[in-house]
Amino acid sequence: MNELIFLVEEAPEGGWTARALGHSIFTEADDLPTLHANVRDAVRCHFEEGREPRIIRLHFVREEVLAL
Repeated sequence: MNELIFLVEEAPEGGWTARALGHSIFTEADDLPTLHANVRDAVRCHFEEGREPRIIRLHFVREEVLAL
């Protein structure tokens, strides 16, 4: 595997959540630098050494509600 994609969303209570597509990897953090570190750590824990992806892509999803 060369690439792993995470969906990143703002948490309702503040901070950020990140969920990997196709794998059972989830992490959260209060700020983006900590989220980056937590994502890297979660990926290292999930995959055997030498089998982890070379690239981790963070896809930020933002939901907005507009009143008419």
